[in-house]
Amino acid sequence: MTYCIGIRLNAGLVFLSDSRTNAGIDQISTFRKMMVYEGADDRFMVLLSAGNLSISQSVREILQLEKIDRGPDQPALTIWNAESMFDAVRVLGSAVRRVYQQDGPSLKAAGIDFNASMIFGGQIKGEAMRMFLVYSAGNFIEATRETCFFQVGESKYGKPILDRVLTPGTPLDEAAKCALVSMDSTLKSNLSVGLPLDLLVYREGSFCTAQMVCIDDQNPYFQMIHSTWGQRLREVFEGIADPVWDGSGAEHPLAPSARHAPMGKISKPEDRIV
Repeated sequence: MTYCIGIRLNAGLVFLSDSRTNAGIDQISTFRKMMVYEGADDRFMVLLSAGNLSISQSVREILQLEKIDRGPDQPALTIWNAESMFDAVRVLGSAVRRVYQQDGPSLKAAGIDFNASMIFGGQIKGEAMRMFLVYSAGNFIEATRETCFFQVGESKYGKPILDRVLTPGTPLDEAAKCALVSMDSTLKSNLSVGLPLDLLVYREGSFCTAQMVCIDDQNPYFQMIHSTWGQRLREVFEGIADPVWDGSGAEHPLAPSARHAPMGKISKPEDRIV
């Protein structure tokens, strides 16, 4: 499995992906899940992928050459001449459907689901940054101010910190830190996600970035994140009062609900609680 995060902020974009792929407990491999497309000072796009590795690799390969016919009077649409990120993600959707047409029947015959999900974000000159979550059918949704991040893969372990911290106004470096904490929480709880990680930060209007890093287990910043986050969580937990069942002298008693009675007990075979 894998875990990828894409964050869209007022100041820019943050992308983070792990690199573990497994086909069973004794077949664990490392494959990078991030692809960066940068073109001639007018476009910058990042693709993160999760799901069946053969599908996502095929989509990534086809995407670079995929074309959508726009009629005899216009050149075919590609990610390299798209005038908007919406058009670029349409090309990605077309690439996903092309792989499905080629491999879907054979995968189905083998009992394998056509399973792939992707985060695709960036900026094309003349419009604002945009980010999309692309499904295995090639359809997609777009990030908004209300939902400024997407996750694919093993998302549940790292989602709480993203929900509590991120807003469109979050600074880029703070969002990168938040993404790394989210990834660390996932690494702690799920063995199908693993190092090294790829982290990229893009600043709005730059159409390029030098803030790309591969993070392994020797990275001093990630080591600090791992140890500090675990320590501070324990400190906060220990600072929360234990429940007081009888309510005596407690500032926050574990008081019975005024609306709902406690669950009933069954003591005889004929007892019913509903």
